[in-house]
Amino acid sequence: MGRQSWRPANGKAALAASQWEGRAGQPMGGQRGAGGRSCRQLPGLSMSGSRALAAAASDPGSGSCRRTWAELLAGRAQRQKPGPERGRRVLAAALQLLRRHVDLSQLLLEVDGPRPAEPALSGGMDGRMDRGSPGALVGSALRDQASRLGVPVAVLSSHTVASSFVQICAARAEPSRGVLLDPEQRKKLSSLLEIAGHLLAHSMFSRLTFCQELWKVQDSLLLEAVWRLQIQNIVSLQELLESHSDVQAVVAWLFRNLRCLCEQTEDTSQHVDITRAVLSDFVQVFVLRGFQKISGPRRNVEAEQMPQIAVAVLQRMLLFALETLAAGVQEESKAHKAVRCWFSGFSGHTFHSIISTDSSKRFFRHTLTQILTHQPVLKVSDAVQMQRDWSFARTHPLLTGLYRRLFVLLSPEELVGHLQDVLETHEVNWQHVLSCVSTMVICFPGAQRLVTDWVTCLLARAFESFDLDCMVTVFLVVRQAALEGPSVFPSYADWFQASFGSSRGHHCSSKKALVFLFKFLSDLVPFEAPRYLQVHILHPPLVPSKYRSLLTDYVSLAKTRLADLKVSVENMGLYEDLSTARDVTEPHRQASQDVEKAIQVFEHTGKIPIAVMEASIFRRPYYISHFLPALLTPRVIPSAPDSRVAFIETLKRADKIPSSLYSTYRQACSAAGEKTPTNAALGMEVEAEPGCAEGSLGLLTAALQELRAAMTDPAHYDVLSAQIAVVSERLHSALGLSEDDGSSEVSKIQLSVLAPKLEQREQQVVDLLLTSFCQNLMAASTFAPPDRQGSWAARFVTTTCRRSLLPAVLTRLCQLLHHQGPSLSASHVLGLAALAIHLGESRSVLPEVHMGPPTLARGLSIPEFFSSLLTCRSKESSLFCLKFCTATISYALCKFSPQSCDAWYSCLSPGLIKKFQFIVLRLFSEARDPLSVEDTASLPWRPSCLPPADWQRAALCLWRQRAFQELLKEKDFHLTFRDWVQLELEIHPEVDSLSDIERRDFHQWAIREHFVPMPSAAGGCDGDLETACTILVSVLMDFCQSSRSCDPSENSDLVLGGYMGNRDIFSRLQEMAADLEQGPVVPHGHAWSRGHFLFRIFHSRLQALAGGWDMASRLQRQRELLMYKRILLGLPPSVLVGNPRAEQPATPDCAEFFHLVNSELRNLCSRGGALTHDITVHFFRGLLQACLRSRDPALTADQILTSCQTECPLVLTSALLWWQRLEPELLCWWRCFQSPLPRELQRLRDAWRFASSLLSPDTEFPDTVSPAPGPAWVSAAALHFAIQQAGKGSLRKGLERLGCPTEELLVVLFFFSLMGLLSTHLTPPAASCLTALDVCAEILEYLEKRKVPWLPLFQLTETDAGLGHLLFLLAPDQHVRLMPVAFYSLLSYFDEDALTQDDAFLPVAVDMYLKLLCLFVAGETGVLSSLASRTQELQGQGCPVGLITKARLFLLRSIPRCSRASFSNMAEVMPKCSPWCLFIKPNHCTSVRMRKSNTWPLFLVSSGHQLPSLCLGVGSVLH
Repeated sequence: MGRQSWRPANGKAALAASQWEGRAGQPMGGQRGAGGRSCRQLPGLSMSGSRALAAAASDPGSGSCRRTWAELLAGRAQRQKPGPERGRRVLAAALQLLRRHVDLSQLLLEVDGPRPAEPALSGGMDGRMDRGSPGALVGSALRDQASRLGVPVAVLSSHTVASSFVQICAARAEPSRGVLLDPEQRKKLSSLLEIAGHLLAHSMFSRLTFCQELWKVQDSLLLEAVWRLQIQNIVSLQELLESHSDVQAVVAWLFRNLRCLCEQTEDTSQHVDITRAVLSDFVQVFVLRGFQKISGPRRNVEAEQMPQIAVAVLQRMLLFALETLAAGVQEESKAHKAVRCWFSGFSGHTFHSIISTDSSKRFFRHTLTQILTHQPVLKVSDAVQMQRDWSFARTHPLLTGLYRRLFVLLSPEELVGHLQDVLETHEVNWQHVLSCVSTMVICFPGAQRLVTDWVTCLLARAFESFDLDCMVTVFLVVRQAALEGPSVFPSYADWFQASFGSSRGHHCSSKKALVFLFKFLSDLVPFEAPRYLQVHILHPPLVPSKYRSLLTDYVSLAKTRLADLKVSVENMGLYEDLSTARDVTEPHRQASQDVEKAIQVFEHTGKIPIAVMEASIFRRPYYISHFLPALLTPRVIPSAPDSRVAFIETLKRADKIPSSLYSTYRQACSAAGEKTPTNAALGMEVEAEPGCAEGSLGLLTAALQELRAAMTDPAHYDVLSAQIAVVSERLHSALGLSEDDGSSEVSKIQLSVLAPKLEQREQQVVDLLLTSFCQNLMAASTFAPPDRQGSWAARFVTTTCRRSLLPAVLTRLCQLLHHQGPSLSASHVLGLAALAIHLGESRSVLPEVHMGPPTLARGLSIPEFFSSLLTCRSKESSLFCLKFCTATISYALCKFSPQSCDAWYSCLSPGLIKKFQFIVLRLFSEARDPLSVEDTASLPWRPSCLPPADWQRAALCLWRQRAFQELLKEKDFHLTFRDWVQLELEIHPEVDSLSDIERRDFHQWAIREHFVPMPSAAGGCDGDLETACTILVSVLMDFCQSSRSCDPSENSDLVLGGYMGNRDIFSRLQEMAADLEQGPVVPHGHAWSRGHFLFRIFHSRLQALAGGWDMASRLQRQRELLMYKRILLGLPPSVLVGNPRAEQPATPDCAEFFHLVNSELRNLCSRGGALTHDITVHFFRGLLQACLRSRDPALTADQILTSCQTECPLVLTSALLWWQRLEPELLCWWRCFQSPLPRELQRLRDAWRFASSLLSPDTEFPDTVSPAPGPAWVSAAALHFAIQQAGKGSLRKGLERLGCPTEELLVVLFFFSLMGLLSTHLTPPAASCLTALDVCAEILEYLEKRKVPWLPLFQLTETDAGLGHLLFLLAPDQHVRLMPVAFYSLLSYFDEDALTQDDAFLPVAVDMYLKLLCLFVAGETGVLSSLASRTQELQGQGCPVGLITKARLFLLRSIPRCSRASFSNMAEVMPKCSPWCLFIKPNHCTSVRMRKSNTWPLFLVSSGHQLPSLCLGVGSVLH
């Protein structure tokens, strides 16, 4: 082998040598000598030193003899007897051999980290070291080697560790890993650094020498390896960096490696934690050392070296990032990834470990300053033109993300102050400044107030010193903030008007201030967007009249600029939003939008919108050239006129559409009906392709998913607010909106509850928003309860549920909650409940909701709208209502603290709280018991899928909550007895969650035990059962009159059985009324109120109804009366005959029932002169019950029926009509008394027998006819009803059999026949009209033969006395008004000669004629037209025009024949005649409202010219 030295194959042999040496017990000192020195050159030693070491290693005086390998082997062949001495000699020889040839660098690389602890060995290199650890063994080797080389052990170890460190960095298995280590390298480096730490702990390591050795090969160093030196406390980063003499080289090396680290971050997903840790630690060091506050007057260069490096590196990385963003690199490029990674280092995780926040704040301020002043090449004019593209949503997300991270340690006040300082002291990059303003107003909840205050101060300073820079800042900042929408900052138009539209503005202080303002505005004109110029023109600054020229000059300049831009102020849309800086819409597109908005306003108000009226007068060019052509677009007009048709016709009637344009439109529509045009809507925008729509929807979906990902920290307002702003921008595109929400005339939203419909695009967008909100709420609730989730939900609602989208959102909520509620999952219920709360927060700025059909009398607020969607009709709907109410109330109580009760009241409607109480009390019997003092620990807010049992537990938990019970103490939230009845009436018994028995038990508890004893202040009845009955009846009638009571899928009659859910409640009313019948149950200290409670209710409700004889009022009143009648029929008959609790003997008091009959029920008679059978029988049953309780039944019956003769004759005539059905029941009842029939009942019986025998064909002689009982009008009524049943054939014979009847009987009989004639007109069959007319003619002829005066029948009034008053009480009001129709229907049967000789005829005939005209004009003769159209025989006389014509001719023919005495009675008629003479003159006829347009011209021709002459003729005769 010659002089080649042998070395161990690896460093493990060296370790073995050290161990053998220790076991041999031979100290290193005894073996040291020249021969113990290694011939290998140590790293960093000079060449001369290497040669000296080599010479020393080859010194023959080392005491060792070199032999060949063969000689060594030959020596082993001579085996000697083993012994202790021989073993020690062999071991010493082996150690000597290894010591001479050990390689320390390889030794360090081959040591495998820490080994299990071994027992300490005696002796060795250093008794103070643990010979079981690798560090101790390596240390002993290094000490031995340094001793032989004559160098300090610290220097040798530093050189050796540095050499091994570089070798580890260079030995990369994956060259593409950049600045990171691979797993094998990390393992080796960890062992190496552990050994280095051991050496450092034992003062055997020099940091400075180690750092200097590393910098010599800095290109081979890896950033992660350098970082591990810091975290394992070998060498701090500051010490390493400061050990380099060239600062710029260090900065360049750090910048290069940090950039490489950021670029490869996303490529090393398995090492992402290491990458983030490396970046975070470096940034922490740079921030802490670069921005620490150095105190003291003296600063040496060494102390400033690290801050220089740190600041330089951070600045170079920031400049690299800003330049990369400015260059617009692709998203997946390395540069983009590097920027994203670097900006992520500015997170709270990075700076949370920095104890001093001052350093972080100084760094953030410095960074923000660098951003705002980076490349300030944009001028103010550029900013004015381009700032619309610098809004938050359009700014690069990485830059806005950096802004948000910089805002973390800066309060809003500090941020605004810093912005002001930078703007005052630096040239700024306006793009960065304004994008920073946008981010600030988006991310800070109170930014609006701060920016407003800041702008106000700047504006005041600008006018104080006429500082142009301040004015520039004010206008740019305001416009930029306004770009983010009204939810975060007022519109520019509102701000400009508020700042300069009043005399309080700074510009009004002096002429110089005005000149300054208009000079500034004029300088902006060449660069202004058209929208801002329009704001300045339409909302100009307030200027004193003497300086008006300044304004006019500016307006002229602005209009000239708009003309250059081809934008006209006159062509602005009616509903354009000046609050945005978007491009001005083309006139034809804006006109189409204006038309749709105007039609929407017209639908809601029924009137021409104010904006349209103003445009037709003041903005006629736009109105004529754009609005009307867009409105009058030819189309196929629907058969049922829609809102567009109605709007066009309304404009035409108001003379707002030129006749020629309207004619052209009608012709084009007619042509469109014959042939569908290919492009009917000229000038309309071409519909967007589906691909574009799908793309915008996809972008919205992606933005919502990003928002969902950000929900890991729901209280992080700036992050969520920023993402919500992006969602808002994408939402605008997805909906295809061409204008933002602005001021609008629409102050309400109309929804259809029964059939809510949405367009497909709107439903897709709304479903995305609702789904996202529910998912976000669930995600946020997994991290924090509602009260610690921040305001993201409120911001989401106010931003996305804008006015343009709110109708669609509410329509979709109506579909989900009202129609699909039971099928919604728990997460949907919780999410929509929270949405309802946050919409309720904004109730003051949201329009009212009108539910229809049918439309409610008033609009609903948003909380009331949600309450109206919840129903309790069935088991499923009740359970869903319970879920939604539980979730809504729980969320509100958790979200808002008890101190903020106003928030509870604003977002929770009383209706929802009451429905929750109703369902809980109804379903859970345990809730009916008084609550204990114990309080539940937490509210039932559980964002998870809850089965029904859990919902019930949650509801009971909420019910027992102290906060909820405190809420129920508020008067508005009391569940009153009225509320309970209303909700209970909605229940459908066949699908109720309670069985019939359970429902009855619940009703008994609720009424008897809960609400009746409850004080009235809490919603109860104060223990008064009559009060409870009063409330129940009132609510029952309200419910039956409402649309809720009827099933829209079924045809329900106006009877109680046709209403859903009220059968059981009505049964409770019957039970309570029966209890009241048993005797007085009067509270202590109360006196009996006169009259029954039912009639008091009826009276008060009828007074509240609208009066008048129009069709709507009559139908409403009839419906109400039918309900009264049905309720009366369901209650005990004794209600009709007075108070059963009065002491006996006493006459039952029927006055209230009589009053109801005379004033109201009389008008419900389909047959004139009689009530219906049901109410008639009910009254007589009550009469019989009163007789049963009386000591003298016959006397009681006679007294009641006698009072009927004078107070309510209609009851007696009704009994005569239904006598054949009534008599058997009366006789059956009266047998119980074992006495003859009372006198008055016998009188009715005799009257019917008289009429029957008179008309009976078996009666041949007058003397066989039963005598007519008195009074005569009773016999006449019986005869009239008998004639109706027998027919007109027997009438003549019957009249002949009368013999010598009284005049009263004949007159009353004629009166009843007239009532029958009018009844056939009102309620045909038409065939009976001829029969009734013949009957009237027969009786009239009989009267004329006997010279009986009958004309007074047509002059009945309410003030008449005697028979006249009685007959007035028998006739319905409508029949009395139609008496002129009956009068002139009998013209052909009049004996004109006899009538003209009667002095009373002419006043009656003229009065009837004038009243007939009144009826015609009022449209009440329409029944005659319909009857004549159905009956061929009546076409000549049933037609109202024909009847009027015949009456006119008759009067003209009869007046000359009347005696002069006839005109003496015309004084009362002429005041009525004169107005009609003027009214129907030809020049006044057009003002009369005509119901039948096809009959009106005939009336004008036939009577319009001659009636005045008639009246004048009458007047001349009188005079």
